[in-house]
Amino acid sequence: MNSKDRVPASIDADEIGYNDTPNEHFSAVLEQRISRRNLLRGGAASAASVMLGTLGLSACGSNNDAPAATLPIAPVTPVPPAEKLLGFTAVAKSLADVVVVPAGYTASVLYALGDPLTATATAFKNDGTDADFESRAGDHHDGMEFFGLGADGKPSASAVERGILAVNHEATTNQQLSSFFIHANGGTNTLPRPAAEVDRETALHGLSMVEVRKSGAKWEYVQDSTFNRRVTCLTECEISGPVRGNALLVTKYSKDAAKTRGTLNNCGTGKTPWGSFVSGEENWSGYFTRGAADNAARGSDKSVASLNRYGRSQGAASRHGWESGGSDDKYARWNNSKLGVSADGSDDYRNEMNGMGYIVEADPYNKAKAVKKRTALGRYAHESAAFGKAVAGQALAVYMGDDSRNEYIYKFVSTAVWSAADATPADLLATGDKYLDSGKLYVAKFAADGSGSWIELSIANPLIAAYAGYKFADQADVLVNARLAGDAVGATKMDRPEWCSVNPANGEVYFSLTNNSNRTATPSSSSALVPDAANPRAYTDMKGTVSQNGNPNGHILRLKEGAAGSTAVAFTWDVYLFGAESGADAGKINLSNLTSDQDFSSPDGLAFSPSTGICWIQTDDGAYTDVTNCMMLAALPGQVGDGKKVTLTYPTSGTGTLAVDTYVGKTPTPDTLKRFLVGPVDCELTGICETPDGKALFVNIQHPGEGTNQANIADPAKYTSQWPASAGYGAGKRPRSATIVITKNDGGRIGS
Repeated sequence: MNSKDRVPASIDADEIGYNDTPNEHFSAVLEQRISRRNLLRGGAASAASVMLGTLGLSACGSNNDAPAATLPIAPVTPVPPAEKLLGFTAVAKSLADVVVVPAGYTASVLYALGDPLTATATAFKNDGTDADFESRAGDHHDGMEFFGLGADGKPSASAVERGILAVNHEATTNQQLSSFFIHANGGTNTLPRPAAEVDRETALHGLSMVEVRKSGAKWEYVQDSTFNRRVTCLTECEISGPVRGNALLVTKYSKDAAKTRGTLNNCGTGKTPWGSFVSGEENWSGYFTRGAADNAARGSDKSVASLNRYGRSQGAASRHGWESGGSDDKYARWNNSKLGVSADGSDDYRNEMNGMGYIVEADPYNKAKAVKKRTALGRYAHESAAFGKAVAGQALAVYMGDDSRNEYIYKFVSTAVWSAADATPADLLATGDKYLDSGKLYVAKFAADGSGSWIELSIANPLIAAYAGYKFADQADVLVNARLAGDAVGATKMDRPEWCSVNPANGEVYFSLTNNSNRTATPSSSSALVPDAANPRAYTDMKGTVSQNGNPNGHILRLKEGAAGSTAVAFTWDVYLFGAESGADAGKINLSNLTSDQDFSSPDGLAFSPSTGICWIQTDDGAYTDVTNCMMLAALPGQVGDGKKVTLTYPTSGTGTLAVDTYVGKTPTPDTLKRFLVGPVDCELTGICETPDGKALFVNIQHPGEGTNQANIADPAKYTSQWPASAGYGAGKRPRSATIVITKNDGGRIGS
């Protein structure tokens, strides 16, 4: 998750919300100012290292003069101590330009922006003169998954020393138009943009599949592997599922609406029960532009309502100005205006945006297979896709969030029921056709009593069929405009639903709700929201002299499905953790009673370890970064309902008050939650996966140094970060997004 549109520097573009529908909320507001920033508690983490020596034994002598018999003594093999999860010493908060991990662990850079992926690609110079990014690692490493390879080079679910990392490359670092760290002079920030600059930037987005292996004690990526692959925002992708062939996806490039170019702004990921890779297209709308008179050109076309709801009002400028790169079709496709004369859009790119915003599926082992966009799962700002437990004879459930302020949580339930034989199929994507192209899409509604319901987004639903805000034509229209369908049924507007993950211990589903500046004490617009039970906090947090309003620190919500499991339409929920600084008011803000070894802000990446069951929590924060860089925490959660009900009382207009009930999970202890890692300056911690034995953990460090002023591109001393070069990796000093691998020095599992 990253900045997605050009907006004032004080605004996080991921927070831009386009949902101003008046769906009901449990309302109330709070005007509470908190003076902030006590001295940091704690010091550098340390750990004692204990070595067990050998002990020699001999038999005791008798009282007579005869020599004592010498008894044979078997060698004593020291018994290793039982593994204790979260047995490491918590790391302190840090503002240093380094990756900090606990004592006893090693973090090594594995795969960074620009690294060559073919035998003929040259070493990355990292000075802005490199090219051929289609053959290099992309930028802004985000979600990723590990796919094992056996010694024979064939897929292996149990392989622990060789595999393929499938990595999202979400975006690039820019403050204006240009992705300045990859151009020699910082690039061009006026229109038209040079074609060569645009071509570099488009190639940096998308996906990469890269082989990694353990060589001796060290992990490395394999530059010349035949498995290595790049998918960019210009790579042809197949439209799959109910929207394939629909009029809403007709373009000059694909008159039959069966294909589109590229996948874009890929953020969270997932791994299917049959072993393929899925990736979410997140904040993609900002890459397109529409002319200032486009509404009139479209006439009474309902597409205007759709475009506005998805963040492209007429006259909206694009993030990078790629549409200005030249007359070639690959540049023209970024202009979403109605420019042609056809009735169906087959002579322009008025419908191009409808080809973005899906969960995409790829076969990580076979680069000859085209990526497929799974339209049955709906179109919005996807983060990750978390699969519920696959049970033979039962439908599969896929959980997803829409990362923007005031957006929704979704669930897809497959028509096909799970067959254990599909766990190792001959054709991964054909199996995806079976489970992901037909099913029901639901949206969540949270009630004030800790219950909730899944509402099916179906054209047969009278609330959708008769919705005044948009006239849906068919089920494909409902899926393409899932946000509008969610508006129609009154779904609960959430505080930016990002990653989600399923607890392997009990099947409960966790969602990170990163933050929301639109939770406010005095709503002054239709997009402003008062607190509700599932999003209960609205407060003012001070970062120096700057007021941060709403829910600046975010929270993690979890839900438990009803007795029907994956097909349940009812659930219960609570808030597992509330992000907060440890010194904040425990009655209104730090509701989880976080200590200085546990406090965090803006949870984003979220994943349970299949090996250890540890829940890894990663942050993408701007609220607490005067105290610490972004971080990763390790947690051992309990279950929905293990805590208590809390009532927050807010003043209303006039002299009234409003009580909002919420449900807070059991207070964490040092044995159930602690900080494991802190990243370098300006980074986001995102993306996490592991080898099946849990002994190698892969983590992505995204956009270190993004706070560097572009005007200082020629002076490395003025970069806010020089990582990973400062850690000894690669040439140059420009900061680079990168994948690191974490191992434990004693060879144990990560997190113990």
